[in-house]
Amino acid sequence: MNPYLALIISILTAYLMGSFPTSFIFVKILKGIDIRQIGSKNAGATNVLRAVGKIPALITLAVDILKGVLAVTVLVNFFYSIGVNLNYNFYRVLLGFCAICGHIWPAFLKFKGGKGMATTLGVGGVIAPLALVISLAIWLIVFVISNYVSLSSIIALIFFPIIVFLCNYSCYTRISSVAISCLVIYKHKENIRRLMRGEENKVKI
Repeated sequence: MNPYLALIISILTAYLMGSFPTSFIFVKILKGIDIRQIGSKNAGATNVLRAVGKIPALITLAVDILKGVLAVTVLVNFFYSIGVNLNYNFYRVLLGFCAICGHIWPAFLKFKGGKGMATTLGVGGVIAPLALVISLAIWLIVFVISNYVSLSSIIALIFFPIIVFLCNYSCYTRISSVAISCLVIYKHKENIRRLMRGEENKVKI
């Protein structure tokens, strides 16, 4: 296959993979409603937890993480084998970023999706596993203290690129960690406003 055509198809495929509307489908099946019209109106696992319970939320989280993992493993390796001729590390972070963008702006939901945190976990777990594990530990500590999912996510995202730099990952991974963290933190802007006003909802497991 022509390498340029393979690259374009792979980018679109990663985006569409990220666009798979996991939370929307679960809530629609279980409650017959649009998750974007209830709770925080966010198409993510935390809102699924509030809307329909723990098990659907955990499944949603797992599937959304898997989207990121598949994009930077199966998808990358398949298209790499049929003609894409790019630096492997660069190609992984490129398709990972596309999958995260798909989750945030899904084609199947009129570009109104989640905040990208779960798919970021999938991508980060492959391209920077040690940095992700440390960031998850930070997330857990903040969550146990505060019971705010959003605050925990924001703080973990701030530390993630710092840890990536300290762990001496490739330059592409470093750059992508900054870009992804900035994007996902930006998507938490409403949560930041609610936190500042003391109006953010806590989550107790």
